[in-house]
Amino acid sequence: MANQHSPPMEIISLFEKREELRRVLQSKHFANAPKKTRFLEFVAEQALLGNAEKLNEHLIGVEVYGRGPDFNPQEDPIVRVQAHDIRRALRKYYEEEGESSSLRIDLPPGHYIPIFDKAALGEEAKPGVHPAPAAAMARMRTRWHVVLVVGLATACVILSFLLIQERSRNKPPVQPSLPTLPEGLEWFWKPFLPPADPPVIVIPNHPLLRAAHDGDSAQTLAHGHEIPKDEFPEFRDTIHFRELRRFVFVPSMTDFTAVGETLGLLNLFELFSSAGQKCKLNQSRLVSFEEIKRGNVILLGGNQPWSGRIFLNVEGFRFQSGVILNRNPRPGEKSVYKPEFDPVTNQLTLDYALVLMLPNERKENRILLVYGIYTQGSQAAIEYVTNSQRLPELRKVLAGLSPDHRALPAYFQALLETTVENHVPGKTSLVAVRVVSN
Repeated sequence: MANQHSPPMEIISLFEKREELRRVLQSKHFANAPKKTRFLEFVAEQALLGNAEKLNEHLIGVEVYGRGPDFNPQEDPIVRVQAHDIRRALRKYYEEEGESSSLRIDLPPGHYIPIFDKAALGEEAKPGVHPAPAAAMARMRTRWHVVLVVGLATACVILSFLLIQERSRNKPPVQPSLPTLPEGLEWFWKPFLPPADPPVIVIPNHPLLRAAHDGDSAQTLAHGHEIPKDEFPEFRDTIHFRELRRFVFVPSMTDFTAVGETLGLLNLFELFSSAGQKCKLNQSRLVSFEEIKRGNVILLGGNQPWSGRIFLNVEGFRFQSGVILNRNPRPGEKSVYKPEFDPVTNQLTLDYALVLMLPNERKENRILLVYGIYTQGSQAAIEYVTNSQRLPELRKVLAGLSPDHRALPAYFQALLETTVENHVPGKTSLVAVRVVSN
Protein backbone atom coordinates (compact mmCIF):
# COMPACT_ATOMS: atom_id res chain seq x y z
CA MET A 1 0.00 0.00 0.00
CA ALA A 2 1.51 3.32 -1.01
CA ASN A 3 2.34 5.81 1.74
CA GLN A 4 -0.04 8.71 1.90
CA HIS A 5 1.26 12.11 2.94
CA SER A 6 -0.83 15.12 3.91
CA PRO A 7 -0.25 18.05 1.61
CA PRO A 8 1.89 20.76 3.20
CA MET A 9 0.03 23.78 4.58
CA GLU A 10 0.20 26.62 2.09
CA ILE A 11 1.61 29.89 3.38
CA ILE A 12 -0.47 32.87 2.29
CA SER A 13 1.63 36.00 1.73
CA LEU A 14 0.68 39.41 3.06
CA PHE A 15 0.43 40.62 -0.53
CA GLU A 16 -2.12 37.92 -1.40
CA LYS A 17 -4.21 38.80 1.65
CA ARG A 18 -4.23 42.51 0.88
CA GLU A 19 -5.10 41.84 -2.78
CA GLU A 20 -8.03 39.65 -1.79
CA LEU A 21 -9.22 42.29 0.69
CA ARG A 22 -9.00 44.91 -2.06
CA ARG A 23 -11.08 42.80 -4.46
CA VAL A 24 -13.74 42.16 -1.84
CA LEU A 25 -14.03 45.83 -0.83
CA GLN A 26 -14.31 46.90 -4.49
CA SER A 27 -17.12 44.44 -5.16
CA LYS A 28 -20.74 45.53 -5.45
CA HIS A 29 -21.45 44.03 -2.02
CA PHE A 30 -19.18 46.53 -0.26
CA ALA A 31 -18.40 49.41 -2.65
CA ASN A 32 -21.60 51.29 -1.82
CA ALA A 33 -21.63 50.44 1.89
CA PRO A 34 -18.98 52.65 3.54
CA LYS A 35 -19.62 51.45 7.09
CA LYS A 36 -19.36 47.77 6.17
CA THR A 37 -16.27 48.57 4.13
CA ARG A 38 -14.68 50.45 7.04
CA PHE A 39 -15.58 47.60 9.45
CA LEU A 40 -14.03 44.84 7.32
CA GLU A 41 -11.02 46.98 6.34
CA PHE A 42 -10.35 47.93 9.98
CA VAL A 43 -10.48 44.39 11.44
CA ALA A 44 -8.50 42.97 8.49
CA GLU A 45 -5.74 45.59 8.78
CA GLN A 46 -5.52 45.10 12.54
CA ALA A 47 -5.16 41.35 12.00
CA LEU A 48 -2.50 41.83 9.31
CA LEU A 49 -0.60 44.24 11.61
CA GLY A 50 -0.55 41.67 14.43
CA ASN A 51 -3.16 43.40 16.61
CA ALA A 52 -5.86 40.73 16.30
CA GLU A 53 -5.96 40.09 20.05
CA LYS A 54 -7.15 43.68 20.63
CA LEU A 55 -10.22 43.36 18.39
CA ASN A 56 -13.46 43.43 20.36
CA GLU A 57 -16.91 45.03 20.16
CA HIS A 58 -15.91 48.09 22.17
CA LEU A 59 -12.85 48.89 20.03
CA ILE A 60 -14.81 48.47 16.77
CA GLY A 61 -17.69 50.56 18.06
CA VAL A 62 -15.35 53.42 18.96
CA GLU A 63 -13.02 53.28 15.93
CA VAL A 64 -15.50 52.40 13.16
CA TYR A 65 -18.83 53.79 14.33
CA GLY A 66 -17.62 56.81 16.31
CA ARG A 67 -19.14 55.72 19.59
CA GLY A 68 -17.76 57.48 22.66
CA PRO A 69 -15.51 55.92 25.33
CA ASP A 70 -18.62 54.99 27.37
CA PHE A 71 -19.92 52.78 24.52
CA ASN A 72 -21.65 49.68 25.98
CA PRO A 73 -21.96 46.79 23.47
CA GLN A 74 -24.62 45.16 25.63
CA GLU A 75 -26.92 48.17 25.20
CA ASP A 76 -25.96 49.10 21.63
CA PRO A 77 -25.74 46.05 19.31
CA ILE A 78 -24.46 48.01 16.28
CA VAL A 79 -21.24 45.95 16.00
CA ARG A 80 -22.97 42.56 16.17
CA VAL A 81 -25.64 43.62 13.68
CA GLN A 82 -23.07 44.93 11.20
CA ALA A 83 -20.89 41.83 11.63
CA HIS A 84 -23.91 39.68 10.69
CA ASP A 85 -24.47 41.79 7.55
CA ILE A 86 -20.77 41.54 6.63
CA ARG A 87 -20.81 37.72 6.93
CA ARG A 88 -23.87 37.64 4.63
CA ALA A 89 -22.18 40.00 2.14
CA LEU A 90 -19.03 37.83 2.12
CA ARG A 91 -21.12 34.71 1.41
CA LYS A 92 -22.88 36.45 -1.49
CA TYR A 93 -19.57 37.73 -2.87
CA TYR A 94 -18.02 34.26 -2.96
CA GLU A 95 -21.21 32.83 -4.49
CA GLU A 96 -21.08 35.40 -7.31
CA GLU A 97 -18.12 37.66 -8.17
CA GLY A 98 -15.55 35.79 -6.09
CA GLU A 99 -16.68 32.27 -7.01
CA SER A 100 -13.38 31.47 -8.74
CA SER A 101 -11.16 33.13 -6.15
CA SER A 102 -8.43 30.88 -4.78
CA LEU A 103 -8.41 32.76 -1.47
CA ARG A 104 -11.35 33.36 0.84
CA ILE A 105 -11.97 35.86 3.68
CA ASP A 106 -14.24 34.69 6.47
CA LEU A 107 -15.53 36.37 9.65
CA PRO A 108 -16.52 33.46 11.91
CA PRO A 109 -19.70 33.93 14.01
CA GLY A 110 -18.96 35.25 17.48
CA HIS A 111 -15.54 36.56 16.40
CA TYR A 112 -14.20 39.76 14.90
CA ILE A 113 -10.87 38.41 13.65
CA PRO A 114 -11.05 37.73 9.89
CA ILE A 115 -9.59 34.49 8.57
CA PHE A 116 -7.76 34.25 5.25
CA ASP A 117 -7.79 30.73 3.83
CA LYS A 118 -7.17 28.98 0.55
CA ALA A 119 -10.42 27.95 -1.09
CA ALA A 120 -11.09 24.21 -1.00
CA LEU A 121 -11.84 23.52 -4.66
CA GLY A 122 -13.43 20.07 -5.00
CA GLU A 123 -12.66 17.74 -7.85
CA GLU A 124 -15.60 17.33 -10.24
CA ALA A 125 -16.56 13.88 -11.52
CA LYS A 126 -15.40 13.20 -15.05
CA PRO A 127 -17.96 11.92 -17.57
CA GLY A 128 -17.64 8.32 -18.73
CA VAL A 129 -16.24 6.86 -15.51
CA HIS A 130 -17.98 3.61 -14.53
CA PRO A 131 -19.07 2.76 -10.96
CA ALA A 132 -16.37 1.21 -8.79
CA PRO A 133 -16.48 -2.51 -7.92
CA ALA A 134 -18.31 -3.60 -4.77
CA ALA A 135 -15.10 -3.95 -2.72
CA ALA A 136 -14.03 -0.46 -3.66
CA MET A 137 -17.49 0.86 -2.78
CA ALA A 138 -17.26 -0.85 0.61
CA ARG A 139 -13.90 0.77 1.28
CA MET A 140 -15.38 4.12 0.24
CA ARG A 141 -18.31 3.65 2.66
CA THR A 142 -15.87 2.82 5.44
CA ARG A 143 -13.89 5.95 4.73
CA TRP A 144 -17.07 8.04 4.75
CA HIS A 145 -17.98 6.56 8.14
CA VAL A 146 -14.56 7.58 9.46
CA VAL A 147 -14.93 11.04 7.98
CA LEU A 148 -18.42 11.37 9.51
CA VAL A 149 -17.21 10.32 12.96
CA VAL A 150 -14.24 12.65 12.81
CA GLY A 151 -16.47 15.47 11.55
CA LEU A 152 -18.96 14.97 14.39
CA ALA A 153 -16.14 14.92 16.94
CA THR A 154 -14.68 18.08 15.48
CA ALA A 155 -18.09 19.76 15.57
CA CYS A 156 -18.46 18.84 19.24
CA VAL A 157 -15.06 20.34 20.01
CA ILE A 158 -15.93 23.54 18.13
CA LEU A 159 -19.32 23.83 19.85
CA SER A 160 -17.68 23.34 23.24
CA PHE A 161 -15.11 26.01 22.41
CA LEU A 162 -17.83 28.45 21.30
CA LEU A 163 -19.86 27.76 24.45
CA ILE A 164 -16.85 28.43 26.68
CA GLN A 165 -16.02 31.56 24.76
CA GLU A 166 -19.62 32.81 24.95
CA ARG A 167 -19.60 32.36 28.72
CA SER A 168 -16.32 34.21 29.02
CA ARG A 169 -17.37 37.15 26.83
CA ASN A 170 -18.98 38.98 29.74
CA LYS A 171 -15.94 38.54 31.94
CA PRO A 172 -13.53 41.49 32.04
CA PRO A 173 -10.50 40.75 29.83
CA VAL A 174 -7.28 39.98 31.62
CA GLN A 175 -4.88 42.78 30.86
CA PRO A 176 -1.36 41.54 30.14
CA SER A 177 1.42 43.15 32.10
CA LEU A 178 2.84 46.05 30.11
CA PRO A 179 6.36 47.41 30.07
CA THR A 180 6.75 50.54 32.18
CA LEU A 181 8.93 53.62 31.98
CA PRO A 182 11.26 54.81 34.73
CA GLU A 183 9.42 56.81 37.42
CA GLY A 184 11.19 59.97 36.26
CA LEU A 185 9.44 59.68 32.86
CA GLU A 186 6.22 57.82 33.59
CA TRP A 187 4.39 60.76 35.23
CA PHE A 188 4.85 62.91 32.09
CA TRP A 189 4.14 60.30 29.42
CA LYS A 190 1.40 58.24 31.11
CA PRO A 191 -1.49 59.73 29.03
CA PHE A 192 0.26 58.54 25.84
CA LEU A 193 1.02 54.96 26.97
CA PRO A 194 -1.05 51.73 26.78
CA PRO A 195 -3.93 51.21 27.12
CA ALA A 196 -4.21 54.56 25.29
CA ASP A 197 -4.19 54.37 21.50
CA PRO A 198 -0.87 55.04 19.74
CA PRO A 199 -0.23 58.79 19.59
CA VAL A 200 0.17 60.64 16.30
CA ILE A 201 3.51 62.44 16.01
CA VAL A 202 3.40 65.34 13.56
CA ILE A 203 6.59 66.75 12.04
CA PRO A 204 6.68 70.16 10.36
CA ASN A 205 6.91 70.99 6.68
CA HIS A 206 8.76 74.28 6.64
CA PRO A 207 8.24 76.41 3.52
CA LEU A 208 11.59 77.19 1.94
CA LEU A 209 13.46 77.89 -1.27
CA ARG A 210 15.60 75.01 -2.49
CA ALA A 211 18.05 74.83 -5.38
CA ALA A 212 16.40 73.76 -8.64
CA HIS A 213 17.94 70.94 -10.68
CA ASP A 214 17.57 69.17 -14.01
CA GLY A 215 14.94 66.84 -12.58
CA ASP A 216 12.47 69.69 -12.05
CA SER A 217 9.59 70.32 -14.42
CA ALA A 218 9.33 73.39 -16.63
CA GLN A 219 6.48 74.67 -14.45
CA THR A 220 8.63 74.39 -11.31
CA LEU A 221 11.53 76.22 -12.94
CA ALA A 222 9.19 78.96 -14.17
CA HIS A 223 8.40 79.85 -10.55
CA GLY A 224 12.05 79.96 -9.54
CA HIS A 225 14.21 82.89 -8.45
CA GLU A 226 17.72 83.12 -9.89
CA ILE A 227 20.64 84.49 -7.87
CA PRO A 228 24.07 84.86 -9.50
CA LYS A 229 26.61 82.28 -8.38
CA ASP A 230 29.20 84.88 -7.45
CA GLU A 231 26.86 86.14 -4.72
CA PHE A 232 27.19 82.79 -2.93
CA PRO A 233 30.87 82.36 -1.99
CA GLU A 234 29.84 80.08 0.90
CA PHE A 235 28.77 77.45 -1.66
CA ARG A 236 31.97 77.61 -3.74
CA ASP A 237 33.38 74.38 -2.26
CA THR A 238 30.16 72.38 -2.52
CA ILE A 239 29.13 69.91 -5.20
CA HIS A 240 26.12 72.13 -6.01
CA PHE A 241 28.39 74.98 -7.06
CA ARG A 242 30.23 72.71 -9.50
CA GLU A 243 27.26 70.74 -10.85
CA LEU A 244 24.59 73.42 -11.21
CA ARG A 245 25.03 75.80 -14.13
CA ARG A 246 22.72 78.36 -12.51
CA PHE A 247 21.51 79.00 -8.98
CA VAL A 248 17.73 79.01 -9.38
CA PHE A 249 15.75 78.63 -6.18
CA VAL A 250 12.19 77.28 -6.19
CA PRO A 251 9.56 77.31 -3.40
CA SER A 252 8.91 73.95 -1.76
CA MET A 253 6.72 72.53 1.01
CA THR A 254 7.70 68.86 0.63
CA ASP A 255 11.47 68.48 0.48
CA PHE A 256 12.57 69.66 3.92
CA THR A 257 12.09 68.35 7.45
CA ALA A 258 13.75 70.22 10.33
CA VAL A 259 16.91 68.41 11.42
CA GLY A 260 16.43 68.93 15.16
CA GLU A 261 12.87 67.61 15.17
CA THR A 262 13.95 64.62 13.06
CA LEU A 263 16.80 63.75 15.42
CA GLY A 264 14.40 64.11 18.33
CA LEU A 265 12.14 61.47 16.78
CA LEU A 266 14.79 58.87 17.63
CA ASN A 267 14.36 59.70 21.32
CA LEU A 268 10.58 59.50 21.09
CA PHE A 269 10.54 56.19 19.21
CA GLU A 270 12.99 54.67 21.70
CA LEU A 271 10.86 55.86 24.63
CA PHE A 272 7.58 54.51 23.25
CA SER A 273 9.21 51.24 22.20
CA SER A 274 10.53 50.67 25.72
CA ALA A 275 6.97 51.15 27.05
CA GLY A 276 5.41 48.74 24.53
CA GLN A 277 3.58 51.53 22.70
CA LYS A 278 3.38 52.04 18.96
CA CYS A 279 3.11 55.48 17.40
CA LYS A 280 2.11 57.00 14.09
CA LEU A 281 4.09 59.60 12.14
CA ASN A 282 2.74 62.14 9.70
CA GLN A 283 3.63 65.45 8.03
CA SER A 284 1.90 68.60 9.18
CA ARG A 285 0.70 69.45 5.65
CA LEU A 286 -1.15 66.11 5.47
CA VAL A 287 -2.91 66.41 8.84
CA SER A 288 -6.15 68.30 9.33
CA PHE A 289 -7.28 69.99 12.51
CA GLU A 290 -10.14 67.48 12.77
CA GLU A 291 -7.62 64.63 12.86
CA ILE A 292 -5.67 66.41 15.57
CA LYS A 293 -8.73 66.51 17.82
CA ARG A 294 -9.39 62.75 17.72
CA GLY A 295 -6.79 61.41 20.14
CA ASN A 296 -3.32 61.87 21.60
CA VAL A 297 -1.09 64.05 19.42
CA ILE A 298 2.52 65.23 19.66
CA LEU A 299 3.37 68.27 17.57
CA LEU A 300 7.05 68.88 16.84
CA GLY A 301 8.25 72.25 15.56
CA GLY A 302 6.46 75.58 15.49
CA ASN A 303 5.59 75.70 11.80
CA GLN A 304 2.36 73.70 12.10
CA PRO A 305 -0.41 75.21 9.89
CA TRP A 306 -2.93 75.16 12.78
CA SER A 307 -0.63 75.74 15.78
CA GLY A 308 -2.14 79.21 16.20
CA ARG A 309 -5.47 77.61 17.08
CA ILE A 310 -3.83 75.64 19.89
CA PHE A 311 -2.58 78.90 21.42
CA LEU A 312 -5.88 80.75 21.39
CA ASN A 313 -6.80 80.24 25.05
CA VAL A 314 -3.47 79.41 26.63
CA GLU A 315 -2.15 81.53 29.50
CA GLY A 316 1.49 82.32 30.04
CA PHE A 317 4.01 82.08 27.21
CA ARG A 318 3.28 82.63 23.54
CA PHE A 319 5.37 81.86 20.46
CA GLN A 320 5.02 84.76 18.02
CA SER A 321 7.12 86.24 15.19
CA GLY A 322 10.25 84.30 16.04
CA VAL A 323 10.31 85.20 19.76
CA ILE A 324 8.62 83.90 22.91
CA LEU A 325 6.42 86.44 24.69
CA ASN A 326 5.87 86.33 28.45
CA ARG A 327 2.55 88.06 29.13
CA ASN A 328 2.89 88.24 32.92
CA PRO A 329 6.58 88.24 33.86
CA ARG A 330 7.35 87.05 37.38
CA PRO A 331 10.38 88.18 39.42
CA GLY A 332 13.57 87.30 37.53
CA GLU A 333 11.77 86.65 34.23
CA LYS A 334 11.91 88.57 30.95
CA SER A 335 8.93 89.80 28.97
CA VAL A 336 10.51 88.65 25.68
CA TYR A 337 12.89 85.74 25.05
CA LYS A 338 14.95 86.09 21.86
CA PRO A 339 17.62 83.82 20.38
CA GLU A 340 21.23 85.04 20.46
CA PHE A 341 23.95 84.92 17.79
CA ASP A 342 27.73 85.18 17.64
CA PRO A 343 28.54 88.77 16.62
CA VAL A 344 31.38 87.62 14.32
CA THR A 345 30.17 84.40 12.68
CA ASN A 346 26.43 85.11 13.08
CA GLN A 347 25.95 81.50 14.20
CA LEU A 348 23.19 80.71 16.70
CA THR A 349 24.54 80.51 20.27
CA LEU A 350 21.37 80.50 22.42
CA ASP A 351 17.87 79.24 21.64
CA TYR A 352 14.58 78.87 23.53
CA ALA A 353 11.86 76.24 23.37
CA LEU A 354 8.35 75.68 24.72
CA VAL A 355 6.82 72.45 26.02
CA LEU A 356 3.01 72.59 26.30
CA MET A 357 0.87 69.79 27.74
CA LEU A 358 -2.72 70.70 26.84
CA PRO A 359 -6.15 68.98 26.85
CA ASN A 360 -7.56 67.73 23.58
CA GLU A 361 -11.25 67.79 22.68
CA ARG A 362 -11.77 64.76 24.94
CA LYS A 363 -10.18 65.45 28.32
CA GLU A 364 -8.60 61.98 28.55
CA ASN A 365 -6.53 62.84 25.46
CA ARG A 366 -3.60 65.24 25.28
CA ILE A 367 -1.94 67.57 22.81
CA LEU A 368 1.78 67.90 23.46
CA LEU A 369 3.61 70.70 21.64
CA VAL A 370 7.42 70.62 21.73
CA TYR A 371 9.31 73.19 19.70
CA GLY A 372 12.01 75.80 19.76
CA ILE A 373 12.44 79.12 18.02
CA TYR A 374 15.04 77.35 15.88
CA THR A 375 15.38 73.64 15.19
CA GLN A 376 18.16 73.31 17.81
CA GLY A 377 15.70 74.42 20.49
CA SER A 378 13.23 71.75 19.36
CA GLN A 379 15.89 69.05 19.56
CA ALA A 380 16.99 70.18 23.03
CA ALA A 381 13.37 70.21 24.30
CA ILE A 382 12.67 66.70 23.00
CA GLU A 383 15.86 65.42 24.61
CA TYR A 384 14.81 67.08 27.88
CA VAL A 385 11.35 65.48 28.10
CA THR A 386 12.73 62.02 27.22
CA ASN A 387 15.58 62.16 29.78
CA SER A 388 14.77 60.36 33.05
CA GLN A 389 17.49 62.34 34.83
CA ARG A 390 16.30 65.81 33.74
CA LEU A 391 12.49 65.49 33.69
CA PRO A 392 12.13 65.11 37.50
CA GLU A 393 13.28 68.74 37.71
CA LEU A 394 10.09 69.82 35.90
CA ARG A 395 7.98 67.55 38.11
CA LYS A 396 9.39 69.15 41.27
CA VAL A 397 8.60 72.66 40.03
CA LEU A 398 5.05 71.66 39.01
CA ALA A 399 4.40 70.06 42.40
CA GLY A 400 5.56 73.29 44.07
CA LEU A 401 2.93 75.23 42.09
CA SER A 402 0.01 73.04 43.28
CA PRO A 403 -1.96 74.01 46.44
CA ASP A 404 -0.79 70.97 48.43
CA HIS A 405 2.72 70.97 46.88
CA ARG A 406 2.22 67.31 45.92
CA ALA A 407 -0.44 66.84 43.25
CA LEU A 408 0.74 67.45 39.70
CA PRO A 409 -1.38 69.65 37.38
CA ALA A 410 -2.61 67.87 34.26
CA TYR A 411 -1.85 70.78 31.92
CA PHE A 412 1.13 73.11 31.92
CA GLN A 413 3.76 75.07 29.97
CA ALA A 414 7.54 74.94 30.38
CA LEU A 415 10.07 77.38 28.90
CA LEU A 416 13.53 75.93 28.21
CA GLU A 417 16.83 77.55 27.26
CA THR A 418 19.67 75.80 25.43
CA THR A 419 23.15 76.80 24.40
CA VAL A 420 24.12 76.06 20.79
CA GLU A 421 27.61 75.37 19.43
CA ASN A 422 28.38 74.48 15.82
CA HIS A 423 24.62 74.16 15.17
CA VAL A 424 24.26 71.50 17.91
CA PRO A 425 22.28 72.07 21.16
CA GLY A 426 24.34 71.93 24.34
CA LYS A 427 23.35 72.63 27.95
CA THR A 428 19.57 72.88 28.49
CA SER A 429 18.03 74.73 31.46
CA LEU A 430 14.49 75.07 32.77
CA VAL A 431 13.66 78.80 32.75
CA ALA A 432 10.03 79.05 33.88
CA VAL A 433 6.83 77.03 34.28
CA ARG A 434 3.12 77.91 34.11
CA VAL A 435 0.08 75.84 35.10
CA VAL A 436 -2.65 75.88 32.45
CA SER A 437 -6.21 75.97 33.81
CA ASN A 438 -8.66 73.25 32.74
